[in-house]
Amino acid sequence: MLTTLQTAYSDTRAADLAWALGREPLPALAVLDLDLRGARLQMRLLGASHQVLLEEDRGTCSETVACIPGSSTPLPLGVAKRLGEWEYEFAARVETLSAGSFAGRAQELLALVADHPQGLAGTFPGSPHAFTAMLAQRTEGQVRWRTWHAYPQEGQLVVTRTRVGVRMPVATP
Repeated sequence: MLTTLQTAYSDTRAADLAWALGREPLPALAVLDLDLRGARLQMRLLGASHQVLLEEDRGTCSETVACIPGSSTPLPLGVAKRLGEWEYEFAARVETLSAGSFAGRAQELLALVADHPQGLAGTFPGSPHAFTAMLAQRTEGQVRWRTWHAYPQEGQLVVTRTRVGVRMPVATP
């Protein structure tokens, strides 16, 4: 699903993104609810990036990657945590591209997500390549999502990937 977000695009920087687990739902500009074989996933586009809410019989998970005023947790390169019965893994990277490469990559990603049944993308008015996009899937008992946050004024694309799955029991001798 592709939508135009009804908010002004601000000159937010990739370096201003913060990461948080466990936040309550924040006001969203666009939402996509998915049922991924027993896992309820809500992808939310915020004025300042994204939030994913996962609910399953085993528990819940809330991931927020956004420009949050007063947040003290910068965007990490990687996180691995135990959340109850789940293992949570998060990774992020920043790609810096030339203007021409950035425009091409933006079009490619928006095309990928726009018609995908488990994809959500929002473009910001004022810049054709300013967007946040998300894509989710469930495979082998794990829920995974990827996100892309575009900052055309900097030529930067922030790419994240997350995996949440059941912890495997450790065999005891």
